[in-house]
Amino acid sequence: MRAVLRAPCVLLLGLLWASVPGSRARIPPHDQVARVARFVAHLCDWASMATISTHKPVEGQPFSNTFSVSDGPVGSGTGVPYMYLTHMEISVQDLQVSPQASLSMSLAQTDYCKQQGFDPQSPLCAHIILSGSVLQVNGTEAEFAKKSLFSRHPEMIDWPSDHNWFFAKFNITQVWVLDYFGGVKTVTPEEYFQASPYRKHH
Repeated sequence: MRAVLRAPCVLLLGLLWASVPGSRARIPPHDQVARVARFVAHLCDWASMATISTHKPVEGQPFSNTFSVSDGPVGSGTGVPYMYLTHMEISVQDLQVSPQASLSMSLAQTDYCKQQGFDPQSPLCAHIILSGSVLQVNGTEAEFAKKSLFSRHPEMIDWPSDHNWFFAKFNITQVWVLDYFGGVKTVTPEEYFQASPYRKHH
């Protein structure tokens, strides 16, 4: 049954990415910074999250870890990265002391940069860094987070129930974008959420 659910999700992700070099889901122009940020946030399904470690021997130092994320079902991104977490996880334990974190996503995580011949560190290989905090969500928002994550990460459905998983969101306070030469650009949360990652087609 799970395999039946996974196949359509994988197909949808494949179709979305296959269309990126074409006209329907092309990366926005680099001067439309907020749209680029939303595009990267929706296309990437994992992120590197940095917390301030509470664990010896690196207590008080930056600590980066990998997490699966989703800002919504494929083609319906909200811009809000959702995560499926457990307090057993080492970075989540850091967040219990301080919820402040940063989240980094790059098109190097997709085939785009390799296809274009861009090194992951090249400014042309668009990436974003989100500053903010991680907050647990409940009720209607938790239901949406579940739909967003399980549709793109179907393996999560079978993760051990005794781990006491919960849904969380990354509450964005600042957006940093590097997608072209000339240095990093910043986007306010208001600009970010008002932008659409894709141009409307009629």
